[in-house]
Amino acid sequence: MTAQSYKFPQDFIWGASTAAHQIEGNNTNSDWWAREYAPQTDLKEPSGDACDSYNRYEEDIRLLAQSGLTMYRFSIEWARIEPIEGVYSRAQLLHYRAVIDTCHKYNIEPMVTLHHMTLPLWFASQGGWLRDDAADIFSRYIEYVKPILHDVTWVCTINEPNMVALTQGGTEGSDFAASSLPSPDSIISQHLVEAHKRARDVLSSIEGVKAGWTIACQAFHAIPGCEAEMEAYQYPREDYFTEAAAGDDFIGVQAYLRTFIGKNGPVPIPTDAERTLTGWEYFPPALGIAVHHTWEVGRHTPIFVTENGIATSDDSRRIDYTYDALAGLHSAMNDGITVHGYLHWSLLDNYEWGSYKPTFGLIGWDKETFERQPRPSLGWLGEIGQTGIVQHPTR
Repeated sequence: MTAQSYKFPQDFIWGASTAAHQIEGNNTNSDWWAREYAPQTDLKEPSGDACDSYNRYEEDIRLLAQSGLTMYRFSIEWARIEPIEGVYSRAQLLHYRAVIDTCHKYNIEPMVTLHHMTLPLWFASQGGWLRDDAADIFSRYIEYVKPILHDVTWVCTINEPNMVALTQGGTEGSDFAASSLPSPDSIISQHLVEAHKRARDVLSSIEGVKAGWTIACQAFHAIPGCEAEMEAYQYPREDYFTEAAAGDDFIGVQAYLRTFIGKNGPVPIPTDAERTLTGWEYFPPALGIAVHHTWEVGRHTPIFVTENGIATSDDSRRIDYTYDALAGLHSAMNDGITVHGYLHWSLLDNYEWGSYKPTFGLIGWDKETFERQPRPSLGWLGEIGQTGIVQHPTR
């Protein structure tokens, strides 16, 4: 029997996401670079050259455009813009302006993220988000970047602030080991909310801008009888940040997995469950669940799916996962939830915060030559971007 097809609205936006530190390479003035090369580092491998997208961004954008996708979400690296406190690089600012211009050259709409996990080393070494003046420092950076955003509509202020708070500002754990992360730091959480609001104030002077931030959503499930424990666990790790975004132009939903909560916190994944290369349970319905939850907690603030994908070495499984995730998203939209678009994570295989093993990319690349290797999933998703019709190629 042929699998069901799903028709999305004509104005629905389709694209893919990346993050600067994970694809650019040689982000030497950042806290993550210092952590990667520390003598007693806890990370498996450093980012190094990554996939050299700092130099090869036009090819990456061209491949995205040729596939049929129409939006590219990328981030500006604060550590490049302000490598030393109060010292700004005009050349780096113009580099990111060139990325925006290249998007426009290929009729790709840019979505620009202003902070994606990494910090300038000088800021991190002085306490980072724990500093009382963190919001002042962040808004000063946004003021410097603002002139290159004059024709950018979609702007993310901070990526996954809940993960930033969970990792104590990026100094503990990794982005894909959520079950082992410490409790979020309440001061960091508060300062991130303040920084987001300050950034939105700065961006509000740009005509036509739509600003929001993105939340890492884990589709929390309660073990029967543990509903109160789940709510207590979920609130500081997710809902606090979603509530803070209520009334923004959009909330970015980033969903990959579900997490069961018992009396003592997260419950291990069943041994017989299919796992991805990050160790997460294979669970495509997480996206639809996350969209529903964010819509309610965010008081019906419009949603943009800014990340969703799977770490796998089997590209056909990537298509399976994405098809089922989009089925859940379509159902959520049929329930009346406003969703502007869907951005796949990730356009490229990238540095997943300590390891290159988890391959999320619609495009792979040769580690010796950096030659891009588009996968069938890129063409499949690009065709959806052109038709708005989600069909499974083999089912």
